[in-house]
Amino acid sequence: MSRKAFLLLIVIASSLGGLLFGYDTGVINGSQFYFSKYFALDSAAKGFVVGSALIGCFAGAIIAGPLSRLFGRKKALIIAAILFTISAWGSGLPEIFPETVTMLIIFRIIGGLGIGLASMTAPMYIAEISPAEKRGNMVTYYQLAIVVGFFVVFLATYFIGQMGDEAYNIERGWRLMFWSELIPCSLFLVLLFVIPESPRWLAMNNRDEEALAVLDKIHGPELAKKEFGEIKHSVEIDSKKEKVNLLAKGILPIVIIGCVLSMLQQFTGINAVLYYGSDIFEKALGFGKEDSLAQQILLAGVNLVFTFIAMAAVDRIGRKPLMYIGSFGMALGFSLLTVTLMMESVGVLSLIGVLIFIGSFAMSMGPVVWVILSEMFPNRMRSAALSVAVAAQWAANYFVSQSFPMVAEGPINNNEFWNGSLPYVIFIAFIILIIVFTYKFIPETKGKSLEELESLWEEYN
Repeated sequence: MSRKAFLLLIVIASSLGGLLFGYDTGVINGSQFYFSKYFALDSAAKGFVVGSALIGCFAGAIIAGPLSRLFGRKKALIIAAILFTISAWGSGLPEIFPETVTMLIIFRIIGGLGIGLASMTAPMYIAEISPAEKRGNMVTYYQLAIVVGFFVVFLATYFIGQMGDEAYNIERGWRLMFWSELIPCSLFLVLLFVIPESPRWLAMNNRDEEALAVLDKIHGPELAKKEFGEIKHSVEIDSKKEKVNLLAKGILPIVIIGCVLSMLQQFTGINAVLYYGSDIFEKALGFGKEDSLAQQILLAGVNLVFTFIAMAAVDRIGRKPLMYIGSFGMALGFSLLTVTLMMESVGVLSLIGVLIFIGSFAMSMGPVVWVILSEMFPNRMRSAALSVAVAAQWAANYFVSQSFPMVAEGPINNNEFWNGSLPYVIFIAFIILIIVFTYKFIPETKGKSLEELESLWEEYN
C-alpha cells in the first residue's frame, strides 16, 4: 500500500467516528416527530429526550482526555465504537420494557458517551498523525464524515418513513431509524483494528521504535526521522516541565480561547437547525411532514457540498479567512429567514436563508473549529485541554437543544412582533461575536507543525 493510500485509510477509518456523530445526531431529528407522539411528550420533555444524549456527550468528552492519554488514541476510539453499537441497538428496544421513555433516554446517554469520546479523540488522532502541510485538509475529513452521516441518516429516515403510514412510524418506524445506525457502527469498529496508534502518543510513552515505524509508513524514512526528532525534542522539553496544570498562567488563556471558540460553534444555532429541522420546516416554514423530511435531504446535501469547499480551501487560504467568509454568510442566511418570518412572507426565500446558513457553516465553523482545536494545544496538554474544550462545546450544545424548543414555542417568540424569528436574531448576535473573537484571539496556523504551533500560541497569548 502506498504512503498516500495508507494515510487516507487511517483518516477515513478514524473519521467514521464523525460519521456516527452525524448519524446519531441526525437520527434523533428524523425520529423525534414519531417517538414524541408515541410517548405523548410535551415540548419540555421532547427537548430533554433530544438533549439527553448530550449529557453523555459532555461526560464522554471529559473522560476522553484521561482515556486517550492512558490507553492511547486508538483504544479510546474502539471504546467509543462499542458504546455507539450498544446505543443504536438499545434505542429501538423500549417496547420490551415498561412503556416509558426512561430506557430510550438511558441508551441515548450511552450513545452520547461514545459521541463525546470520539469527538475529542478522532480529530486529535488525525492531527497527530497527519503531515503539517496536509493537516487542515486531513482534519476536515472528520467534519466531512459528520455531514455524510447527516446526509445518509436523512436518506435512511426518509425512506424508512415511506415504508408505512404515520401510525406505523409512530409504533415501529422510529425504532428502525435507530437500528439503521448499527451498520456504520459495525464498519467503524472493524476498521479501527487495522489502523496504527498515534506516533506522538507512542513517543510520549517511550515506544520510540513503534512511533518511528508509523511515521516511516506515512512520510518515508527521511521525513520520518526529521519529524520523530521534533517530536522527541518536544517530549523531552515537556518532561522537564511541571505536571500539566490547565490553570497555569501560560496555559489557561489558551484553554479559555479553545473553550470559547468551541462553544461559539454551537451558539451559531447549527444544531437547533439539525436537531429540530423537521419542526422548523413544518411549523416555521409551512411545509407538510413528508415535505419537511425531503427538505432535510436538501439541507444535508448543501452541508455536504460546502464541506468539500472547506476541505479544498483550509490549507490554501487558511483558517481565519474561512471563518470570516462563513460568519458573514451565516448572518446573511439567518437575517433572510428572520425578515421573512417577521413579515409573514414565509416560503422559498425562507428556505434559501436556511440553506445559505447551512452552506456557510459547513465551509467555516463546522470544519475549521475542529482543525483549530486539534492543533492549538501543546503535546503534553493536548488530550487534557482538548477534552475540556470539547466538553464545553457539548455543554453549549445541550443548552441550545434544551432552550430552542421552549423559546421557539414560547409566547414572546410567537407574538405579533417576533412572529417566530427571535431564536434566529439571538443566533445572529453570536455570529457577529465570532467575527470579533476570531479577529482578536485566533492566529493563523496553516502549514505549521504541531511542535511549531506550541511557540506560536505562546507568543500570540
